Amino acid sequence: MEKNEIFKVTCAALGTQGEGIARRDGVTLFIPNFLPGERASVRVLKVKDSVGYARVEELDTPAEVRVRPKCAVFGKCGGCQLQHLKYHVQLKFKTQLVHDTLKKIAGIDFSVAACERSEKEYGYRNKLQLPVGRQNGQNVVGFYAERSHRIVPTQACPLHPAWAEGLISALLNFMEKCGLDGYDEETGEGQIRHIVVRELKKKFIVTLVTTVPELKGIDYFFFLLDKVFPEYSFWLNVNDKPTNVVFGDAFTLLKGPGFYDCQDGGITYEVGPRTFVQINENVRGRLYDRALSFAEEGDTVIDCYAGGGLLTAKFARKCKKAYGIEIVPEAHDCAQKLREENDLADAMENLCGRVEDLFAGVLEQHPEALVVLDPPRAGVARGVLDLLMEKQVKKIVMISCNPATLARDVGILTGSLVDENGALVKAETPQGDYRLVTVEPFDMFPQTKHVETLVVLQRIE
Repeated sequence: MEKNEIFKVTCAALGTQGEGIARRDGVTLFIPNFLPGERASVRVLKVKDSVGYARVEELDTPAEVRVRPKCAVFGKCGGCQLQHLKYHVQLKFKTQLVHDTLKKIAGIDFSVAACERSEKEYGYRNKLQLPVGRQNGQNVVGFYAERSHRIVPTQACPLHPAWAEGLISALLNFMEKCGLDGYDEETGEGQIRHIVVRELKKKFIVTLVTTVPELKGIDYFFFLLDKVFPEYSFWLNVNDKPTNVVFGDAFTLLKGPGFYDCQDGGITYEVGPRTFVQINENVRGRLYDRALSFAEEGDTVIDCYAGGGLLTAKFARKCKKAYGIEIVPEAHDCAQKLREENDLADAMENLCGRVEDLFAGVLEQHPEALVVLDPPRAGVARGVLDLLMEKQVKKIVMISCNPATLARDVGILTGSLVDENGALVKAETPQGDYRLVTVEPFDMFPQTKHVETLVVLQRIE
């Protein structure tokens, strides 16, 4: 098998990234936009040993579950992988993905609940983050192509509400009229790097990431944004370093209050430009309610990776006391304000710092606490997992956006993964400290390969 060779294959299954899998001459091919049962002519893009990558040249027999994608750049943009698949089948795929990832990585064969559906299949995202660049002498705004930093220009995104189209148009208009350029990662030239927008109950926080502290014509941009957003705050963020990180350290408020109060289940909370909030509000509510169902009124709860404190506050309302640990100062400040505005001074305590540094002290005071873990994609720090086992925490509620790191962390806690010379390997006879109680996927991200998963673990007495 050689690069650019064309031949016909039949798709056998979907891979973990939502791509089709086919086999030929001992080579496993990964082929985007290819569904099980479909037969197509494909072109080989790359082959190494027994693994190859290809693309569909011509589809001969479309699957019954195939639908027409709503996005004009689907297949080019790296944001979506499943727009061509009927939604009910997407849910089955994600249920199976969580099950198979647990089994493959951790050797755990556990019954996974059916993936909880999203109320909205499109238009559900409350956050838009767009890179801005320059290609062939033109400014471009869009999303990165899969596994690259090449921007795929787009005028709108169906995963976001209608305001996204107006925002993109306004930004390009502003840059053209004011002689501003998108950022070139190779040369470091250009003034505009990213634009990030967060919607909060029809109020918006707009952050423009630039390489310079001042922009000419910024009032013209406000004039254009006034037509897009009914109420908004505007932050200018300066990031002049050669880095893949979106935000720099310096934020300057140029318009509006900067932070907004929101309501969720009777709790008022505040959000700023760097505060983490789940991007699918409807699914977030059901996910949090389910997590709360595993706590008792008399529990003390330690909420690690607590963000702006919303989930911590929900536990504080239900339980005896809840502690929230969060490393981002802005999010911690929002949690502190939430605590005051909701009269939770006696039931909620917020700590700012790394979970690895602060968790042990709180657990020492409350060894019977229910521990909640909602880590970033990298998963739970190994030191935190070791401490959970050492202190014999009785119950753990874990929320994860990455099935792979979830499987790793669950494997360590259940003993199905053990450390041998610094490497994790599957145990022949697992003898862990915890057993799985439930594994429940939630479709926080329809049309994409991503899935949020709630896991509960109980200590084995």
